[in-house]
Amino acid sequence: MALALHNTFTRRKERFAPLEPERVRMYVCGPTVYDFAHVGNARPVVVFDVLYRLLKRRYREVIYVRNITDVDDKIINAARERGEAIAALTARTAEAYHADMAALAALPPDVEPRATEHIPGMIAMIERLLAGGHAYEAQGHVLFDIASKPDYGKLSGRDREEMIAGARVEIAPYKRDPADFVLWKPSNAEEPGWPSPWGRGRPGWHIECSAMSERYLGDTFDIHGGGLDLVFPHHENELAQSECAHGKPFVRYWVHNGYVNVDSEKMSKSLGNFVTVHELLAEGIPGEVLRLVLIATHYRQPLDFTRRGIEQARARLDRWYRALRAAAPAETGPLPAEFEAALDDDLNTPLALTVMDALAGETLAVESSDAKAKPATALLACGQALGLLAEKPDAWFAGGAADAEVAEIERLIAARNEARKVPDFAAADRIRDELAARGILLEDTAQGTSWRRKG
Repeated sequence: MALALHNTFTRRKERFAPLEPERVRMYVCGPTVYDFAHVGNARPVVVFDVLYRLLKRRYREVIYVRNITDVDDKIINAARERGEAIAALTARTAEAYHADMAALAALPPDVEPRATEHIPGMIAMIERLLAGGHAYEAQGHVLFDIASKPDYGKLSGRDREEMIAGARVEIAPYKRDPADFVLWKPSNAEEPGWPSPWGRGRPGWHIECSAMSERYLGDTFDIHGGGLDLVFPHHENELAQSECAHGKPFVRYWVHNGYVNVDSEKMSKSLGNFVTVHELLAEGIPGEVLRLVLIATHYRQPLDFTRRGIEQARARLDRWYRALRAAAPAETGPLPAEFEAALDDDLNTPLALTVMDALAGETLAVESSDAKAKPATALLACGQALGLLAEKPDAWFAGGAADAEVAEIERLIAARNEARKVPDFAAADRIRDELAARGILLEDTAQGTSWRRKG
C-alpha cells in the first residue's frame, strides 16, 4: 500500500508521489523563539517527525526544513518586558526548544534556517512582487495586494469577511484592502531593522517562510506542514506571495495537525491555558511518555491533553518494556505489514499503536524464549519507527535512578529473595513495603523479580 496523506488544499486523502521519484522535499513551520514551547507547539514537531521517519525509510533522499523565526513583534515585546537583549532571548529560547524537542525524540531537521539570516532573500522576493504588480508601498510599508490574485483564499476556503476577521489580520488606514498583508514594515531606532529599498525595516511574518522554503526547496516542493491554526492567514499568505513571485504552483501536499485542547479550548499562550514541555519534563515525566500522548490520537483530530492521558501512556509503555525485558531481543525485526499499512493510511498512529499492543501481548503470553523472539523483535522495530522504545528496559524501569540507588534497590531485592527462601515471609513483605514507600514496585515472575519506579 502506498502512502496516502490528507491534503488540506484538495480536502481529501491523496496518494503521495513526490515531484522527483527518489527525493522528497518537506517544509514545516517552526517556532517563534520568545518563550518555552507548550504542548500545542510540540504536536506538529512530533507529528512531522513520524512522517519524516517514514519518508526516510521509503526514499533515498529526504530534505526536511523547519525554520526558526527570530525576528517578530512578539520577540521584540518579550525582550522589552524582560529587559533582555533580543539576541540573548532568541539564543536562550532556541536552545531550550532544541533540548525539549530532543527529549521528545524528535530528529533534527536537515536544514533549520533562521529568519534573520535570510533577509536578502526576503527583500529580493518582495522586489519581484512589486515588479509583478502584486505589492505596493504605503507609508513606509510594503503590502501584498490580494486583489492581484483572484484565487486568494483557495487554501483556507474562507470568504472575504472571514479573511478580514481572521487571526493576525491588522486593519490599517494605509491598506487598499483590509485583508492586504505586510511584506515589509519600518523599524524605529529601538527595534531590529535592516536596510532595504523602502528604508530601514524588517520583514512581515509570512514572507519569511516563503523566502526560506524557496532557498532550500525550490519554487515548488512536495509537503508543507504545520498546525491547523496556520492555515489562515499564514499558509494562505505564503501560498499567495510564493505563487505570484514564482509564477507556478507552490506546494503539492498541505498537511495540518489538529489543535491540542484543554477543557475543550485550544491550548494557547494568549488564553493562558497552556503547559510547556519544559515544565512537564522538569516534573520528571519522561519525554517518551509525552511523545506517546501526542501520537495516541490521530494527527488530524483534536487532542485532549490530560493528566490521565499521561498516566495511560506511561502504563502502555511499561507494558511494552515489560515485553521487551521478558524477551530481550538483540535486534529489531521487519515491520509488520499491518503496522506499515496503518501509517500509510494518512499516518494512522492510533491503529499502529494497537499493533504494538498486540505484539506485546503475544510476547508476554508465551513462555518459550524462541516463541517470544519474533513478536518482541517486531515490537522493537515498530517502536523505533515511531521514535519510541529507545531505552533499555532496565533503564526505563529505573526511571533515571542513580547507580548508587539502583545498587541499593538490587541489594534489598536480593535480601527479600533470601527471606522468601527461608521462608520468612514477614521479612520479605517488610522489604516489599519499604520499597513501595520509596515508589519502587516489584514484579515476581518465573524469570525472577524485576522492579520499576512507580509513575
